[in-house]
Amino acid sequence: MRFAVNRSLSTFDVMGLGFMTFAFFLGAGNIIFPPLAGFLAGENLNSAMFGFLLTAVGLPLVTLIAAALAGGGLPTMGRYLPAAVVSVMATAIFIIIGPAFAAPRTGLVAYEMALKPFLNDPGQTTLTLYTIGFFGLVLLLSLNQGRLLDAVGKVLTPILLLLLVALAVAVFVSPQGTQPQVAEAYMAQPFVKGFIEGYNTMDTFAALMFGMLILDVLRQKGVTDKRVQSRYLMIAALIAAAGLGFVYVSLFILGGTSLGVVESASNGGEIISAYVLSLFGAPGLWILAAIVSLACITTAVGLVSSCADYFHRLTGKGSYRRWVAINAVACMLVANVGLNTLISVSIPVLVACYPVAVALVLATYLRPLMRSPVFAFRLIMTVAFAFGLIDGMQAAGLNMSAFTFLPMFDIGMAWVLPTFAAAVIGLAAGKSREQAVA
Repeated sequence: MRFAVNRSLSTFDVMGLGFMTFAFFLGAGNIIFPPLAGFLAGENLNSAMFGFLLTAVGLPLVTLIAAALAGGGLPTMGRYLPAAVVSVMATAIFIIIGPAFAAPRTGLVAYEMALKPFLNDPGQTTLTLYTIGFFGLVLLLSLNQGRLLDAVGKVLTPILLLLLVALAVAVFVSPQGTQPQVAEAYMAQPFVKGFIEGYNTMDTFAALMFGMLILDVLRQKGVTDKRVQSRYLMIAALIAAAGLGFVYVSLFILGGTSLGVVESASNGGEIISAYVLSLFGAPGLWILAAIVSLACITTAVGLVSSCADYFHRLTGKGSYRRWVAINAVACMLVANVGLNTLISVSIPVLVACYPVAVALVLATYLRPLMRSPVFAFRLIMTVAFAFGLIDGMQAAGLNMSAFTFLPMFDIGMAWVLPTFAAAVIGLAAGKSREQAVA
């Protein structure tokens, strides 16, 4: 019988699953963006932090839950869209969050914060050698997908948590500086600025990928019933959200109490390094190196594994292990452009593509209320893509003055109102009943 082979996970395994999910999210963007936002927000820190938490914690949480409700990740959630559109969208997201931006960024942040401070004269050769070693280790950890829960969730993450807790307690108990002045970008609308800054973590994209990966891990653990899988995935999402919230709040406060430790900063890595040096002295830099290395490696393992699994299934060619190797090598090559260049190139792409992911999650939650899900999904996604593209072109520096009449265009969120209007239209339009789409 089908249910006779279905297993229930032990509490230990459930916690391991949650830690694994948390570890996959906790990476480069999670570490470098909150401290800088906290530093620049000044007395508007709370508003900026709340906006950041909505996109960097809230959206990934609701995305994982949506994946659980839909019974899978991106392909299942997009079943009401044309198959070609889903394939293009999925491929674009996996490339963005995999070898193009997010995965290489993990190696670069690890290099900038875990190795570079100890070098006298770092150069391109040093970066190249480091990325080879970093992504070589990621390759080894990613090769055996069936052991991800044991290798990542039960071993690396508890160590990482202990190191993060030590830093967080020190930040709360013994702040090293004072509150900076509010930067111009955070004066008028700190909540909106923080909201958009949360895009940089790419965690909503990651959630679309990790939903499928976690379900695969559950199946390999003997959990076959879809309702039970959904319940475990929701629990893992809550554990990950709690961990991410703790980390983000700590790092925001670190940045918001760092005037005097640093007078100015161009990235969050500089703030964290200076803060740790002030707290713990030179040995603290070694602690920081351990924190950053573990965070970036665990995230890179999740990204490389998910991308390899997707492209293996999409193409039907090559083994999972071969796709792991391809992704790891691609990440190593891209990482050699350097951190600042990679971030600057990624921003317009994220601004353009993030609305599409959010629209898909919104449509998934609204699905039970839709009279015509095919029409509604396609309308919502089309509108989000069109207006997100406008925002992305503006972020890229193109002349988009013809669209200044759009609400919230000036803050890079012209997609919001049209997308929600499309959702309302989608709910109201269509026949009273519609056959399910295969």
